[in-house]
Amino acid sequence: MPEFLGPIAGFGVTFSTMFKKPVTENYPEVKTPTAPRYHGRHQLNRHPDGLEKCIGCELCAWACPADAIFVEGADNTEEERFSPGERYGRTYQINYLRCIGCGLCIEACPTRALTMTNEYELADDNRADLIYDKTRLLGPMEPGMTEAPHPMAPGTRAEDYYRGDVTGSAGETE
Repeated sequence: MPEFLGPIAGFGVTFSTMFKKPVTENYPEVKTPTAPRYHGRHQLNRHPDGLEKCIGCELCAWACPADAIFVEGADNTEEERFSPGERYGRTYQINYLRCIGCGLCIEACPTRALTMTNEYELADDNRADLIYDKTRLLGPMEPGMTEAPHPMAPGTRAEDYYRGDVTGSAGETE
């Protein structure tokens, strides 16, 4: 093709798209659902009776390449039990200013305490609001759950929780 026809070919592309209907998304008014396996905001999960799944092992923080997770573990006592077993995550923070959404923290979690939801709106006008603490990361309380701290279901051990043998309210086992 001769050199002077190059710009005319470019105008041809422009001319051919001028009369096509534009593709416009009416986002924030109309929010389209995400794919089922989309990785968005993190969530700390609970056992069916309300105890937290996080055992404060800090493996998620060690696995994070962006150093976006801070976990400080503490020991459970019989008077104040937040998770089955010996430890729980006393302080848990995810800094979404640093998080790259890679999901390595999810893979590192031995108890499946940390998962990712489909929530994708993580923008804010205040930097401090993008550091999510444990209260914002914990999953919602479902019917039959009791807010921690509370004792393990009677007659159960920590192993029963990790196998999934504990159901709804404290005191019920399968």
